[in-house]
Amino acid sequence: MVLTNMAGFDTAGADAPLGMAEDAADAPMTGPLRRCIVTREVLPKELLVRFVVGPAGDAIPDIAGELPGRGLWVKAERPVLASAVAKNLFAKAARRSVGVPADLIDRTAALLSQRCLNLIGLARRAGQVVCGFEKVRDALRNRRVGIVLAAADGAVDGRGKLKALAGELPTLALFTGAELSAALGRENAVHAALAPGRLAERMIVESARLAGLRADKGQLNDRKANDER
Repeated sequence: MVLTNMAGFDTAGADAPLGMAEDAADAPMTGPLRRCIVTREVLPKELLVRFVVGPAGDAIPDIAGELPGRGLWVKAERPVLASAVAKNLFAKAARRSVGVPADLIDRTAALLSQRCLNLIGLARRAGQVVCGFEKVRDALRNRRVGIVLAAADGAVDGRGKLKALAGELPTLALFTGAELSAALGRENAVHAALAPGRLAERMIVESARLAGLRADKGQLNDRKANDER
């Protein structure tokens, strides 16, 4: 759901800089850094998820960072968000009553998952994706890959071979073959690769946030491949 009506959002002190009337410990950072309301760490925005208080007074995940209102930032790690939910630190940070949906963690992960799949679809439409083991292998050999995608339910042997060719390139196995197939507009998608560029860079950022919030963590960089053989 896309919210476009700003009425009812908590806009008081929206992303105000430090040094304003608000206590510095609770105020958002200026620029690309923000403070996690749970750990109190000051981190790049790419490592956090933004929440706002919606018209109904509930905490709403703002995955794109575009909703109006004061940002409540949480580190993109499932235990950290679980702590924010359990202790309702959203209310403390917002200094008002805030409802926390019981499924907020899974809802946030689902939105991040859809955002990643949308990026894959966008890259496909832009002609920046190759599909199939052999095409991905050739693209890796010719250094035309920004990130490798592999179906989480695909053969581990294939992932291992591509990972060996990918070297330090990110290898992402967070989606099933059915999810990849839908995003790529083709049947039985198991291996794919995004070309280097802004879409691949954004995919790396968003997939890292998703991996942090997923209960199963997925496989970023396919570190578990050898253990599964």
